[in-house]
Amino acid sequence: MLYQNALFDDLASLALAYIPYGGIDFGEAVAIASAVGTGDASAFFNAWSSAADRRAQQAQQAESAGHGESARALLFKAACFYGISYRPLFGTPVDPRLTAAFDKQMDTFGKAVAMLDSPAASLHVPYESTTLPAYAFAAQDGVDHRDPLLIFTSGYDTTVTDEYFASIVAATRRGYDCFVYDGPGQGAPLIRDGIAMRPDWENVVTPVIDCVKAIPEYSERPLVLLGWSFGGYLALRAAVHESRLAACVADPGLSGAMSVFGRATGGASADQLQRKIDNDPGLHWRFVQRGFWVQGKATLSEFLTEMQRYDLGDSAKQIQCPTLLTMAENDPLAAGAPQLYDSLTCPKTLLHFAAEDGAGGHCEMGNRSLLNGAVFDWLDDTI
Repeated sequence: MLYQNALFDDLASLALAYIPYGGIDFGEAVAIASAVGTGDASAFFNAWSSAADRRAQQAQQAESAGHGESARALLFKAACFYGISYRPLFGTPVDPRLTAAFDKQMDTFGKAVAMLDSPAASLHVPYESTTLPAYAFAAQDGVDHRDPLLIFTSGYDTTVTDEYFASIVAATRRGYDCFVYDGPGQGAPLIRDGIAMRPDWENVVTPVIDCVKAIPEYSERPLVLLGWSFGGYLALRAAVHESRLAACVADPGLSGAMSVFGRATGGASADQLQRKIDNDPGLHWRFVQRGFWVQGKATLSEFLTEMQRYDLGDSAKQIQCPTLLTMAENDPLAAGAPQLYDSLTCPKTLLHFAAEDGAGGHCEMGNRSLLNGAVFDWLDDTI
């Protein structure tokens, strides 16, 4: 552990998965943790955002000196650091520090992806009365180009920036073009517009695919939908209803929300659960600060009632495209993956990841490279 505070250690560990993909270096993570010390959420925010400010300033200096590649690398780090900084500040009313850091995150990320050898395209997906932010990334030059377009779906507390470091860099290195978006309850739609998440994710993915199909270079390409963390459920839910998918990847295989929350609460009654949440900073962050905010709810009862709507039930058998489920050894979200796998009637694969390989935690974040290699191998073989 880099932090004495278990919640802070959990929130900051996300960045460690991005080491192979340019998000951070280990020495930086150690130095920032040292700056936080035994401090509170404000100390955490200040340490991470100050480090991000320094990287952004260094990027500006590098670019002014004509060192574009160094500037780009520093901008990516700044975006990563800003994205970590505000995580302890989740909740409503939205902390202005969170909003400011998010704006810096997306500004530095936008500048960085515009400096790629093949600059990413910034797009807006029409969605109901608004739009969803999206980016399209081209496969890296000099590698064999794959035909499928990969569409990435985040989970409960990550953004397009996290998707970039977690999977898109690896995918473009393997020759895949990628499309990533933030949906309701995620990133800008949540932070800037206050749009809560919804369980019927097909109503999000369908307009995303409509947008993709309207882009000439993508119109005839096979489409693969990939979801990580809670996005594993969201992607599967969309695959039940969306027939235009050539494949679906759920990391982990997650059929619904209540089984996860049930394990987290240990069968406690509503009153007992409320007392546990009140006395456990980690549970308070997960339920009240994050859960209530993402779902747009104000009480535990409202939140739990809403989460019951996130359930595939018997509909998983309606998925027709080849589907890959992952299961990390110690990931509580993956505990139901074998039962979900048994319920699928489509071509299917279940991949297990072990703690002895450093990949036993949630979404294999301790060895994300192993997960990415296995997923892209499966896609190479499947499509």
